[in-house]
Amino acid sequence: MKIYELTVLIHPDLEMNLEPALKKVENAVLESGGKIVKTTDDGKKRLTYAIEGNEYAIFYFYDVELPADAPQKISNALNIADEVIRYLLTVKDERKEKMEARRLEMEKAEAAEAVEEVAEAEKVAEEVIEGATEEVDEKASEESKK
Repeated sequence: MKIYELTVLIHPDLEMNLEPALKKVENAVLESGGKIVKTTDDGKKRLTYAIEGNEYAIFYFYDVELPADAPQKISNALNIADEVIRYLLTVKDERKEKMEARRLEMEKAEAAEAVEEVAEAEKVAEEVIEGATEEVDEKASEESKK
């Protein structure tokens, strides 16, 4: 089974009661033999151009695992669903995921490096403060002896 990305634009009038529309989409995936891996609600957004007279839509993104014949079944189900004003089903690019994972690893390494640098700078600052405190104490004791 391949991993697909399913983007669904839901009619904006259904904003207050999304459950039936989402159930339709999820049932289309499950009834075609697929499995929903991840769901992301991106909320209501303004469209670049009107679709079926709608200037807004509610965006939902799904990562789904599907057998070979499932994309056609899902397309047939979503084409006749009144709640869905547009959808896009594409094969997920594994290279993109690997690059994203690598980028996240690099960001974590950079963050760990920055934390180490901050800790080292704090240590140096403490040493400078201790040295300055000792100098002030020595000057104060010299002045008190005079």
